This record gives sequence, C-alpha cells and structure tokens, in this order.
Amino acid sequence: MQLEIKGKNLDVSDSIRTYTERKFAKLDKLMHDEAWVEIELAVEKNPSVADNQVAEATVGLKGQTLHAREASSDMKASIDALTHKLLRQVREARDKKDAKRRTPDKHLNGDVPVPEPLD
Repeated sequence: MQLEIKGKNLDVSDSIRTYTERKFAKLDKLMHDEAWVEIELAVEKNPSVADNQVAEATVGLKGQTLHAREASSDMKASIDALTHKLLRQVREARDKKDAKRRTPDKHLNGDVPVPEPLD
C-alpha cells in the first residue's frame, strides 16, 4: 500500500505522521500491494467552526475509489474516526466483490430459461 500524507494549513509533525501511519497499517492488511491512500490533514481557519481539525482520505483499490472525511476538535480523534470509517468501507467493498465472485451464473452451466409457447 502506498501512503501519502499531506497537510493543508498546517505542517504535519513527525508524531502525527507516525500516528497516522500506525493507524492506517490496519488498512494495509485488508488491501493489496497496488492500493494507494492519500491523506490530507487540515485545520479550518473559521473561528465559528468548533470541529476545525479535519482528516480526509482517498483510497484507490482495483477499479474502485473510496473517500471519507472526518472532523473534530482534536486531530488524533479525527484520524481515529477516519480510520474506522475507511475500515468499514474497505470491508464492505471487499465483501461485495467476494459475494459477486461466489454467486454462480445460471447461464454458464447451460440452464438457459426456455420461454413457454403461447396458446
């Protein structure tokens, strides 16, 4: 998995970068090697917004792109919520793909429906 961490309106410190990499290591177990994750950590400058620490991620899987956004008053809490949301999305995408693969196609084994004759 390729992981890219960017900052918007903030410099990503080594501690936040390490924390993010450790949290997203959980996703690495569920995805293939060719997948990529782009994380953008931002601080909203609007003083009227209480949840100004924003974590946003875009995940590229084979033939599918997932996107999630979380905001809170603490960056680590935003990263935790973002990780939880993306884990759920990746599991759902993988399960959906596996379900399609397991469903047998009726037309492949010669069971083609024959229309009944009209009287």
